[in-house]
This record gives sequence, C-alpha cells and structure tokens, in this order.
Amino acid sequence: MMYSMEVKASRRFTYQRERSLFNPVNERAGGRVGGGWPTKKVLCVYFLEGRCNRNPCRFAHTESQTLPVSNHKKSPPSYNCPKNNVRVSSGSEEGTTHVQNRENPDRTVPNKSSLDCSTGSDDSGNKRTLERTTPKNVCYHWLSGNCVKGDECRFWHSWFCGEGFTMLAKLEGHKKAVSGIALPLRSDKLYSGSRDGTVQLWDCHTGQSASVINLGAEVGSLICEGPWVFVGMPNVVKAWHIESSAEFSLDGPVGEVYSMVVANEMLFAGAQDGNILVWKGIPNTQNPFQLAALLKGHTRPVTCLAVGGKRLYSGSMDNTIRVWDLDTLEAVMTLNGHTDAPMSLLCWDQYLLSCSLDNTIKVWIMTEEGNLEVAYTHNEDHGVLALGGLNDPDGNPVLICSCNDDSVHLYELPSFMERGRIFSRREVRVIETGPDGLFFTGDGTGMLSVWKILAKPNAEMS
Repeated sequence: MMYSMEVKASRRFTYQRERSLFNPVNERAGGRVGGGWPTKKVLCVYFLEGRCNRNPCRFAHTESQTLPVSNHKKSPPSYNCPKNNVRVSSGSEEGTTHVQNRENPDRTVPNKSSLDCSTGSDDSGNKRTLERTTPKNVCYHWLSGNCVKGDECRFWHSWFCGEGFTMLAKLEGHKKAVSGIALPLRSDKLYSGSRDGTVQLWDCHTGQSASVINLGAEVGSLICEGPWVFVGMPNVVKAWHIESSAEFSLDGPVGEVYSMVVANEMLFAGAQDGNILVWKGIPNTQNPFQLAALLKGHTRPVTCLAVGGKRLYSGSMDNTIRVWDLDTLEAVMTLNGHTDAPMSLLCWDQYLLSCSLDNTIKVWIMTEEGNLEVAYTHNEDHGVLALGGLNDPDGNPVLICSCNDDSVHLYELPSFMERGRIFSRREVRVIETGPDGLFFTGDGTGMLSVWKILAKPNAEMS
C-alpha cells in the first residue's frame, strides 16, 4: 500500500460538477435554492434556515447586496514590481463613519476609518490611500437570531454584502470554535475540527452531518493532503487515511499543535513550545511517518505555516516570521516586519502575504540579493486573523481575510479594492479554499459557512 504524500497542485480541481448543495443548479438569482424570482425585497427567513421549499417564493432568496461605488480615481503604481505588484493610489480624503455599538445595537458610535478609503504605506514609508467602500451597519441581534424589530430595524439583516460571491450553506454542529477545515482528495465529505474536541464529517451533497468523531481533546488544527487527513491536538498529531481507514498517532509535539503543512514528502507541525516538528513520509512501511527533524528558533508558540517554492515560512507569537530551506531544513532568515503576532501566511506566485494582530497585511517580495522585503502594507482597523486566496471565474485574484471584529473582507488584487464583506457571530479564524470557486469559513461559535466566488458583474450590469 502506498502512503505517498506527494503534493499535487491540481488535486482539488478534478471533481466533476454534480447537483449538490455546494453546486446548485440555479444560480441566476444569486444562489436562490428555491428557484424563481422574488416578488418582494424582504428576505425569506426559511431560506436563511435552509428549509424553504417554495418555488417560486415571493420573498428574496439572496443576501447579496452591492457595495457603494467610489468615484475615487486610481493613479499609476508608485513603485516598480513585477506584473502582480500591489497598486496603490494617492489621495487625501478623510471622513468619519459610524459603526454599530455591540452592547447597544440601536445606536452607532464614531469610527476613525475613512468613509471610502483605507490607508496603507509602501516600502518607502510613504502613506497612500486605497479605494474601499464601507457597507451598512449589520444588526448583531439579527446575527444572533433574536432581533424583534423585523423590517422596522434600521440595521442590516444580512450575512454579507458585496458582489461576485454568494453564500451556499451554513453548517451547524460544533459547540465551540472551528479550528480547521479540509476537503480530502476523492472524498464527498467535508471535514471540520473544533475546540469542542470533535471532527465533523459533512455530506457534500446534502449539507448534513454524516459522522462525528469524538477525540476527547481540543483540535488545534486540521488539514488534508491527498487521501490523508491530519489532526493537530495537544502533544500529538493524528493521521487518517480515509480510503484504507489506516490511523496513526504521531508523538512529539509539546502542547497544542496550531498549524500544519505538507511539502516535499514531509509533514510540518508548529507546536505551542515554539518548535516545528518534521515527519518524513516513507511508503511501504509499518509506520509511514518517521520523525526526521525538530526546527528550533521561535521562542513562543508557532501560529502559522506556509510553503512557497523551496522555502517553509513560519509565524510565531514572538512577532517574527522565520524562513527555512526545505532541502536542508535550516533557517535562512528572520523577518521582523510585524509589531504583533503573525496569525496567517499565504504564498501567492512570487509573493508572501502575512497578516498580524498589529492590524496589518504585509506583501513581501524577494529582492535581487535574495532577501525578503515589504513591498506594501495594507492597514485594517482591527487585528487580522486568517488569510485565503483564490481566482474568480474570470481569473482575477481575490484575497480573503478575517478580522477580530467578526468580519471577513474580500479584496481584489493587486489593487486591494474591497469586493465584499462577510459578517459573523464571532471571529472567523479559519478560511479554506476548495474546488470550483468554493471557500469555507469557520467562526468562534462553531458555525461553518460555505461560499462560492462568482464572476464579478461588469460596470454596466451593476
């Protein structure tokens, strides 16, 4: 039996499209499950609960709203980078918006962020402003399911706003925060791990929970590679082969395992003690995983891992990002650009993107000397928790990032124009992308949401 962990870039894009919950047949009304066109602008509460069976239904089966269009004109790039560089535009407009007070949702409080732009700075330290629109205030009572004002509520009753994406399903089952999401190769089950000590298997055709695995301890992370599912837990990593039902326990971590990644036939796991454990995949052996190395350097817990090219990148609560050579497993450099803990890393083409609790997303690029430097810094109003990225049907790159104000932002790259925003009951700490434009988010209440990126309507249509 082969236990190969070979990385295949197209591993999740071989599924055939089927009539299922995650690939609805009728998408013409922004993801209407019931079909037909709404005769009222009122949102169907049964649709929100996933149980409307009327076709046509006289209430709206879509939560998509359009963000206000900014008239702010972009200027040419302010620095030279390859074709995928982050373009910024200069400007000086400042305004004051209001955000809803979470303790008293019936009133608003001032917010220092600009009404239609957010600030950033390039690698030379010059501040620039980026086009960004601000959606209406969401009703947090509605998100919690207990708003009593109905149509008379002056706050937004929607899970998201924007264009070019839609919500397909909300999967409820976990009792605590979702800590990992994975869609294994050749599987019709979506896996999710949680701080409640369980792994849920969701049927991709029905959206129902197919199985619950009780592990008895918090799940710190969960990933998949080919037919393998890896579950990070305190002091151990569980490895499951979903086709042969083989199961292995990989000992060695000290404390919780917060992040994992697979590359070069090796499994890397970042632990609470600041070390990164490396297991080598060896086929045709009784135990296909052999502990090969222990990467030391971080002084606090490892929060995130990513692989790009021949390098492994690790972020830690010690506020640094360390870069490791995948061939020698030696540290080659340390990045000190963040002033707080990096929470997520994303390798995209020749760029490294990092986000941090210091309210920034940084775009790193390799210099001619072989060093990594910050090419652009995008500023948020809150700490940034997770990053994800995918291309829309037109091939345009879209960055997904979650913040600790319980929101998720979708940005067009390289301009960082905001494409839309997702609202959640609690902060989203897990973003996972899938085939055919699917992406998944998991929040602090245990809610798992399924989304689909769509082609962005052109200016005439919008």
